[in-house]
Amino acid sequence: MDVKLNTPRTATEQAQRGSRKKRRAFTYIQELKDELKKVSWTAQEELKLSTKMVILATFLFGLGIYLVDLLIKFGLDLVGFIVRWIFG
Repeated sequence: MDVKLNTPRTATEQAQRGSRKKRRAFTYIQELKDELKKVSWTAQEELKLSTKMVILATFLFGLGIYLVDLLIKFGLDLVGFIVRWIFG
């Protein structure tokens, strides 16, 4: 059975492969920097306002869920009380 492995056989081939990997990594980092320069970042004031809105909305939703939970608990306790009152 003839199996071809993708490993370099000589030291020169190994060095070339390592060099190519380094060039690819450097190219990737350079392209990443270029793309990040193109991004339109949010202004600091807008970011602060958005953060406050998210925190407020999270608090309000949590409070709403808590109140609904209390309402359901009260309803179930009332049903339990009525059942106990009727059936003893």
